[in-house]
Amino acid sequence: MFGSIGMPEIIIILVIVVIIFGVGKLPEIGSALGKGIKDFKKAVSDTKETPPQAPQKEEDKK
Repeated sequence: MFGSIGMPEIIIILVIVVIIFGVGKLPEIGSALGKGIKDFKKAVSDTKETPPQAPQKEEDKK
């Protein structure tokens, strides 16, 4: 029951978004949201592929 969003909730959210931003801004908002999600996924996958290296001491470098 809790934790899942059904179709009525999605429709209510979309109606509120249209009322707040207007129909003209929806493509711009969708594009920005999609780009943000894409960048986030890319950043997460980049950190998984290259694990951070531990800092080396000065004596180890010589």
